[in-house]
Amino acid sequence: MAASGASAAFMLRHPAHWIALGFGSGLAPGAPGTFGTLWAWVAFLVLSRWLGPLGWAVVIAAGLLIAPWVCAVTARHLGIGDPSAVVWDEVVAFWIVLWLLMPAGWAMQLAAFALFRFFDAAKPGPVGWADRRFKPLPDAAIGWREGFGIVFDDLVAAGCTLLVIALGVALWR
Repeated sequence: MAASGASAAFMLRHPAHWIALGFGSGLAPGAPGTFGTLWAWVAFLVLSRWLGPLGWAVVIAAGLLIAPWVCAVTARHLGIGDPSAVVWDEVVAFWIVLWLLMPAGWAMQLAAFALFRFFDAAKPGPVGWADRRFKPLPDAAIGWREGFGIVFDDLVAAGCTLLVIALGVALWR
């Protein structure tokens, strides 16, 4: 069972749980965010056989539109402001990184994965600010604002990842 109290049975109780828990990847007993990001990477590579850049734009836009809702519903049902098992934020944010990075070789994809995980886990600078900006107050209801907050810091982590990669590529040339 994931540290947040989520389980396979919990995941199956509501469609929002299924999505928010990254189709089960967030149930990993350790480092669910890393497993969610790995799932996002594999799903991106598999789905890219059928989806081009425009198709990915639609999938990512849809994922971003539902993200605050699925994250808020699942967090509310778990009774935790930002449960570690909720990984849809990592999934959509890393899809954005890959969508903008591709076509890229394995080394660049691995660098993007490592950078994204660093920014998401360590939360330096702007990522930490984004994470603190929407944290629910103790005993406050978990609503749309908090659902957006779960996603927001991962979007900032994705932006930081892309910025570091762009700077690295520019300096390499």
